[in-house]
Amino acid sequence: MTSAGQTQLLTEAHIPGFVFGSSPAIRSLNDAANEIAPTDIPVLILGESGAGKDAYARLLHRLSQRHDAQFFKVNCAALDPNQLSRYLRSDETHPSATAAGGTLYLDNVQELDMASQRMLVSTLPEEDNADSSNGIVVRLISSTAINLEPEIDAGRFRRELYFRLNGACLRLPPLRDRIQDVPALLDYFLGKYSNSLKKSAPYLTEDIIRALSSLSWPGNIRELENLARKMVVFGDAQIAMKDFEWSAAPKQSPQLANQATSLKVAARAASVKAERELILQALDRTHWNRKRAARELQISYKSLLYKIKQIGVSEEKHED
Repeated sequence: MTSAGQTQLLTEAHIPGFVFGSSPAIRSLNDAANEIAPTDIPVLILGESGAGKDAYARLLHRLSQRHDAQFFKVNCAALDPNQLSRYLRSDETHPSATAAGGTLYLDNVQELDMASQRMLVSTLPEEDNADSSNGIVVRLISSTAINLEPEIDAGRFRRELYFRLNGACLRLPPLRDRIQDVPALLDYFLGKYSNSLKKSAPYLTEDIIRALSSLSWPGNIRELENLARKMVVFGDAQIAMKDFEWSAAPKQSPQLANQATSLKVAARAASVKAERELILQALDRTHWNRKRAARELQISYKSLLYKIKQIGVSEEKHED
């Protein structure tokens, strides 16, 4: 159950693949998504496979001012530059599926080949899409299952493209970092498949809940959802769990878990610090002319304003 004070995101349970929870990590993420959704800032969603990237992309569209237009998802691993250009633009010869001003969702953006990356850099506006005269009318949302900074350092992903796609970043926690949400998620998915399959959901004992809450869930929410669906199909939780790969997902020991979490926190902090330094350097070079700084960083002006707010710095503070 959710509290009345939680954001609108937590009421959108009819959306396929819905992601929700009451853990602090998810509440903070939902607050950020709810703030970003009404804007046209391009969003980069970072999360492990199965953590809910597609669901959050759809939620951002559903809560945006473009919700009546089309949400169009493309797999970047199967794209070529010509296809991508048609998705971004439209004319009488090649009407785009997103021509009505909807949302274009670039899934697995790390898979874009270099030709497509070059095309995007040359096509995407430096200012907001809505104010651009280059014919691009869509809102861009991208997702990646890996940290793109090492890809940039290795020359496999263009830095200027990263800045243009990453107007705002949503980092989705893996299920093992929000394990307290497992019971609520199970309840939601059991209800979902009970309704769709017209079958009764099995009763889950406290022992079953504890056992499922002791796993690290390498497949994240997708893995949990698949198990819940299997429970409804069989009508028996024990039978559904009989062939479950318990050995594939043991929860780490506290010591190892703390080490892994510390490394992730350190990597995330380093990434945020590096981006902060780049932004401050650009602002210093331009004497805090934000439009010039945005051009140097090759991101939109509104994206830069959002990032300045994110890093918590003002011209007055910086002078101190």
